[in-house]
Order: sequence, then structure tokens, then C-alpha cells
Amino acid sequence: MPEVKDQRSALHAIAIFEATKGLAALAGLIGVLDLLHHDARAAMMTLIGRFGLDPTAHYPSLLLHYADLLPETDVPMLVALGSAYITLRFIEATGLWLCKVWGEYLGALSGGIYIPFEVVHWVREPSWLNAFIVVLNAVIVGYLTHALWRRHQQNQTHD
Repeated sequence: MPEVKDQRSALHAIAIFEATKGLAALAGLIGVLDLLHHDARAAMMTLIGRFGLDPTAHYPSLLLHYADLLPETDVPMLVALGSAYITLRFIEATGLWLCKVWGEYLGALSGGIYIPFEVVHWVREPSWLNAFIVVLNAVIVGYLTHALWRRHQQNQTHD
């Protein structure tokens, strides 16, 4: 019985993590939509200055690059893609929180899709943060895959 409680706790932790990603995406989408009504480049320069960052450094310059692209953004497509991602995260979190098999499948599949892209990003831009993201996602996908495999093995022995 402790194994079931441990599995439930792990699934709840992953569910909270996925819901947090959904909330962060929602906040980001709202923020981007709000920026459409302002001078995004000026807002980003203010933000960069407030934190004392070098605007020519990699991430601040990337932020400025995307701020420059914002006025040309296909807003309906942005909203559709953002909404799809947010919905997927919340559905996955719900399935995992309720300890549903479909939640485990959805989590393993949706997380597994990102791993190759995260590895490529890490190889191109090695950092502790990128390594952490790859490892964390791999651990989550590995755990969910293992849980599904164990469930399949248990069903095989009961048949």
C-alpha cells in the first residue's frame, strides 16, 4: 500500500508542475497580448535597464529581437497555439492529479515530444539551466513511462 501512496504523491507532484507550466504560459500569453497595445521594444528596454542587463547580451538581445517581431505577429494563430498548449497542460495535470492512466500516457507523450528539442538546445547552448530542464523532463517522462510499463506488467500477470 505505501507504493500506491508514493505513486500518488509522485503523480500529484508532476500534476502541480504541469499545471504551473500551464499557468505560466497563460500569464505569458496575456502579457504578450497586452504588449500588442504598447511599444514592446521600449517596454523591453525598460525591463532590461531595470535589471541592469546588457542589451547586447544573448538573452536580452533575443528579447529585443522578439519585441521587434511582435507587431507582425499573427495574433489569432498565437492565441490558438497558446490556448492549445495551456489546455493540454491543464488536461494533463488533471489526469495526473486524478491518477488516471490516460493522464500518464498524455504526460509521457507530451513530455517526450520536447526531449529531442531540449537536447538540441542544450547542445547548442550548454548551461546548467538547459541541462536541468533536459534532466527534469527526462526524469518525468521516464517515471511516467515506467509507471505505465509496471501497470502493463501487472495486467499481464492478472490475465
